[in-house]
Amino acid sequence: MFDIYPLKFEPILKTVIWGGSRIKRLKNLPNAGDNIGESWELSGVPGRESIVNNGIYAGRDIKSLLSEFGKDIVGEFVYSQFGNTFPLLVKFIDAAKDLSIQVHPGDDIAKQMHDSFGKTELWYILNAEKGAVLYSGFSVKTNEIEFRKQIESGNVMSHLNRFYPQKGDIFFLPAGRVHGIGAGNFLIEIQQASDVTYRIYDFDRVDKDGKKRELHTDMALDAIDYDEYHDYKNHLELEQEGEVLIKKCDKFTSSLLRIERPTILPIKSTGSFRILICYHGNAELIYGSEKRTEYLSSCETVLLPYSMENIEIRPMGKDVEFVSVVVE
Repeated sequence: MFDIYPLKFEPILKTVIWGGSRIKRLKNLPNAGDNIGESWELSGVPGRESIVNNGIYAGRDIKSLLSEFGKDIVGEFVYSQFGNTFPLLVKFIDAAKDLSIQVHPGDDIAKQMHDSFGKTELWYILNAEKGAVLYSGFSVKTNEIEFRKQIESGNVMSHLNRFYPQKGDIFFLPAGRVHGIGAGNFLIEIQQASDVTYRIYDFDRVDKDGKKRELHTDMALDAIDYDEYHDYKNHLELEQEGEVLIKKCDKFTSSLLRIERPTILPIKSTGSFRILICYHGNAELIYGSEKRTEYLSSCETVLLPYSMENIEIRPMGKDVEFVSVVVE
């Protein structure tokens, strides 16, 4: 029988050449090392599944729990679609330097080439330093032949939409859209459980061994959506309590949630588990007939199982804010 409680996970920290110190500081991890670019908060990526770090299931990974309690954790619909694979990866990203210009394949190419999900994703901007840039999609009409010429001539950047993000900006990136995160951005990323990335341009930089990182030009050119778009960005910040939709797509549904007083949050009625990514404030999570308590701090993430009817959230302070994610 499944013991129903909010599941927290050990963050999977990624050290990369473009990473910074913000994740280490905000998560209070003094021994974590330097250049941490990503904290994988909850991962269903095969071979890199998240491990529970609280309660009776501490030490078990999400895949093993799904193999035993699948429908109780994710719900009948999600389990029928994905079985023992958790379908999402949520992370914090701290870009102290520019990330590469890249693209992710859709489900068909990813399945054929990598036996993987594709990678549709969404960014919610938590902080952007003055002058920080994000790139999303093409600014001019192009095609595979023309864009290959731009890659080979080192002129990729002239073809990309450039944005100067602010806190609360939202960027939805379906698979196939060329994109890049510039230095000075700190954000939440929600995506399919895939780590397949095709690197297009890496600013000619070298790693600690003096080597350039591999580019994946041919695979990228096959995966890119060459349609020209301009209106990629939305903006959403909550000035009062409530829940407001960020984006609903066929991979996930995300919303912003702000709570200022004790509030009952439904879970099972959504037909899905619910992920809460806390980015402001701290909260008590009250659950079960015995009114047990779990604490959630800023820069932490929790998975609320489908079989949990609801949960009471009590802010520990003026308010608490989350990005919430379900699969419908």
